[in-house]
Amino acid sequence: MEAPIIRTCSLLAGVALIAWAAPAAADPATYIQARVAADQGAVDRAGRSFRSLLAENPTSQLVARRALDHGLSAGDWPLALDAARRLEAQNALPALRRPLLLAEALKRRDWATAERQTGRIEQDRLFETIVPIIRAWIAFGSRRGDPIAALAPLESGAGAGYAVEHRALIELAQGRGSPEIFASLDPGAGLRLQRLRIAAAAEFAARRQRDQALALVAGDQPAFAAARRLIQAGRPIPGRIDTAADGVAELFARVAIDFNQQELGNEAVMLAQIARYLAPDNSEATFLAAEVMGEERAAEAVRLLAQVPAHDPFADAAASLRLRLLATSGQRTAAMTEVRQRIARGSRDPADHIQLGDLLVDTRQFDEAAAAYARAHELWRAGTYPGIPEWTLFVARGGALEQGGRWPEAREALREAYRLAPAEPVVLNYLGYAQIDRGEEPAESERMIREALRLAPDSAAITDSLGWALYKTGRVDEAIPYLERAARGEPSDVEINEHLGDAYYAAGRRYEARFAWTAALVYADGEAAERLRAKIERGPPRLVQR
Repeated sequence: MEAPIIRTCSLLAGVALIAWAAPAAADPATYIQARVAADQGAVDRAGRSFRSLLAENPTSQLVARRALDHGLSAGDWPLALDAARRLEAQNALPALRRPLLLAEALKRRDWATAERQTGRIEQDRLFETIVPIIRAWIAFGSRRGDPIAALAPLESGAGAGYAVEHRALIELAQGRGSPEIFASLDPGAGLRLQRLRIAAAAEFAARRQRDQALALVAGDQPAFAAARRLIQAGRPIPGRIDTAADGVAELFARVAIDFNQQELGNEAVMLAQIARYLAPDNSEATFLAAEVMGEERAAEAVRLLAQVPAHDPFADAAASLRLRLLATSGQRTAAMTEVRQRIARGSRDPADHIQLGDLLVDTRQFDEAAAAYARAHELWRAGTYPGIPEWTLFVARGGALEQGGRWPEAREALREAYRLAPAEPVVLNYLGYAQIDRGEEPAESERMIREALRLAPDSAAITDSLGWALYKTGRVDEAIPYLERAARGEPSDVEINEHLGDAYYAAGRRYEARFAWTAALVYADGEAAERLRAKIERGPPRLVQR
């Protein structure tokens, strides 16, 4: 009964802490309900609670800050704006949240307020690097001043990259941009550059310059194929950048990417959400916000991704991320159903078949998984998918075949991966470990694993592989230090702890062996758990000869 009591005490302690942090004038029960609902992802319930708190405590800065952050995170714009205005009136609006009031002014085309909020952003100094770009878009929207001249302060400074990008976008929105600068962007470098090319294509398509628009989205990327279908059908492409709000939304999405790369995840979500508020059809901002939310806030992220319409060029990317989040958050059945439906509708995106294979591996349907990876490779060879290295498809298929007991086929796939990527630690380790575990090519396999460890010296998995290779070839005393180091690196890994226990037992260290096996048993299930219990009771069925 000890664990449930500990959990209950922890929960009560957390509630007490929240109540202690509640503003004195606020109803503690309502405050607790709001915070707990927000933490649980119950965004609507949390929003109602924060609205009640704001009404009851109109001057509480703590309540307003909490309500503002929840509104931004959840995309509850009325709540967020109400809270932001209250803080602004008290001169207490955090600098990182001021872009919301700027966004509101831009959406209303209230240029005087937009300029005033930009001045406050400049005074806050947090976003001062991008202030000239904001002013350039205000000049474009208000038709007062020269937008391009406004970018001059950035042309040789830290924001030069931003300035080049937005100069091209502003000229495009002005109707005098050239497709060449966008055509030079490499779509294989990721969704960001694909997004810019598609935005340019949207502008040329709107001007009825169909050939230029189609040229910008030539290629096998799913987003480009979707954009081409819209152009050929005479339908507008979502995400066109032709207003000041659109331009600043694109700017905030770019800054959010930079925040995320600096591991400022919460701030990246907030800024991506403001970009969504400014330009609701900017699916890049939606995708980015959901990606940063990730597994920790999977329910919110999945709900957000569902808002990307099926005709959007990035609908496939959003669906793939949605599937990944469903799978990693324990909703494998829902993910499996969804990915099968996509494939049944004729999806030719290798990512869908890779995800199906991953889900099938998770449910131990190894033959079906191998077939899914093989199909992904067929589609990969028929198109252009630089984001998917070919060797990864052979490793995935080889892994499924190996786990399914089809070792000769698995070995062939893994050796093909090695031919394609002879310096890739994952390939070296997988092939070397699988061979030496079966007593095949011991010298070559050990060489591969040692090279993998040289390339990735901090990998506990590869350290374990080398220890196991030494153990399998009878060098138990040499094996133990590597296996101990691997166990320190991944103390909850079942296989590593089992290997360490086997090596201890072979070295005559029976008590330590049972301790290692018991540590492995904590996280083991199924056949692994049964095998470990038998070892703890009777020792391993056979002993490596020293």
